Amino acid sequence: MLNSITKLFKQLLEGQDLGNHNASDPNLAIACLLCEVAGADHQIDEREQNAKLHLLTKLLGLDESGAAALLARAQSRSKESASLYDFTSQLRELDQETRFTLIEAMWEVANADGEIDPLEDSVIRKTAELLYVDHSEFIRAKLSATENKS
Repeated sequence: MLNSITKLFKQLLEGQDLGNHNASDPNLAIACLLCEVAGADHQIDEREQNAKLHLLTKLLGLDESGAAALLARAQSRSKESASLYDFTSQLRELDQETRFTLIEAMWEVANADGEIDPLEDSVIRKTAELLYVDHSEFIRAKLSATENKS
C-alpha cells in the first residue's frame, strides 16, 4: 500500500498523465470535436454528417475513404468520452490560426442543417475556451462559417 502511494506521488512529481489516456492523436481529436458539435442537439442530420466528412478531407488532407474511417473511429470515441477536455488537451500544440480554423469548422458543422442549436453553440464555445481562442476570434469564426453558408 505504501509503495502504491509512493509510486503515485513520484508520478505526480514527474508530471506523468495519471489518466492512462491513449497516445495523442490530433486528427482523431479534431474529428471527435466535429462529432461532438454535430451530436450536441441529439439530432445528427445527413447534412451535418456530409459536412464533417467534407471538412475532414479539407482540414486534414485525407481522401474520402480515409476521412470516413477516421470519422467512424471518432464517433465511437466521442460516445465513450466524458468531456471535451479529452480532445482539446491533445490539441494544445496547435498554432492560433489552426485553432481558429477548427472552431470555424465546428461552426460549419453546426450550421450545416441551416440552424445552430444552443447546445451546439455551447459545445463550440467551451471548445474555444479550452483551446484558448479569444472571444473575438470565436465570433469571427462564427460569422465566417454562417456567412459562407448563405
